Formats: sequence, structure tokens, C-alpha cells
Amino acid sequence: MSMEITKVRTSDDIAAVRTLVWEFFDVIKQRYPEMHSEIDTYISKQNVAGELENFSAYYLPPKGEAFMAWLDGEPVGIVMLKPRGTSDGEMNRMYVRETARGHGLGRKLGQALVAEARVLGYGAVWLDAIDRHVEALPLYESLGFERYTDPDAFGGEDARFVHMKLAL
Repeated sequence: MSMEITKVRTSDDIAAVRTLVWEFFDVIKQRYPEMHSEIDTYISKQNVAGELENFSAYYLPPKGEAFMAWLDGEPVGIVMLKPRGTSDGEMNRMYVRETARGHGLGRKLGQALVAEARVLGYGAVWLDAIDRHVEALPLYESLGFERYTDPDAFGGEDARFVHMKLAL
């Protein structure tokens, strides 16, 4: 079994990322059927379709980055970093296909993103998650992310939304 984390660079890579992003949202909707409206609102407010269409403006250097996890030559996971304000970054769409979980790929993706955020000179990395992301939340905490509250963040003070930040 071969595993690899690579930076997204080619048009084929970007196409694979787009597929994985929409797969991620399909999985989230299946997992949280009572939250379809909130998820659709999030997708709209985050301009997910627009960002994927203009991928290089958000998720490639000089300000952003995207990483893909590979298992036996197949793309099976992603994480994306985009600018947040003028000095921070935002982690987006960390996802590993269920068939590829248990190999540490999520951790490797997270570590790659944090390392790249430091290279880019970001002061912090921010993320949002759903409170029942029982696989992801402990991983984020083990990477150093801490929870915070922000009534102005997506979901505001709705306890189902977890806001996290890693000071670099």
C-alpha cells in the first residue's frame, strides 16, 4: 500500500479536488439530514462553487494551497488553505474517503496544511466544523487548534457549529 500527500498543481489534480469537495458535502448531508438547510446556506455563503471555479485565486500560491491524499495511486482526500483577512488562513474541506480512513491520511493532510500556513507567514489558521464530526474534532485539537466562540461566525452561537483557531 502506497500513501502520499501532494500539493495540487495540475488541471487533473484540480478536477479531482472539485470531485472530492462535492463528495464531501454529499457525505455531510447524508450524515446530518436534519441540517440540509444549514449546509446549503453554508455552501452558498462560502461561495463554494465560485471558489472551485476560480480555484487558483483561492487555493494556490502565493496566498493559498491545496493538498491531496493518495492511496495506491488514487486521490482519496483533500484539505485546502485560503487567505482569511490580511494575515491569517482558513482551513477548508478536510475530507478523506471512508474507504481510505485509518491510515493517518487526515493527520498528514492537517500537518501539511499547518506547515504551509507557517511558510506563507500566516498568524493563525481558522476552521469551522459540525459538533458531531467525531473523527475530525480530536484530530484538529491534536494539531493544536482550540475552540472559540464568535457570534458573528457562520452558525453564530449555535452549539452544533464548532469554531476553532490555531495560533501560529
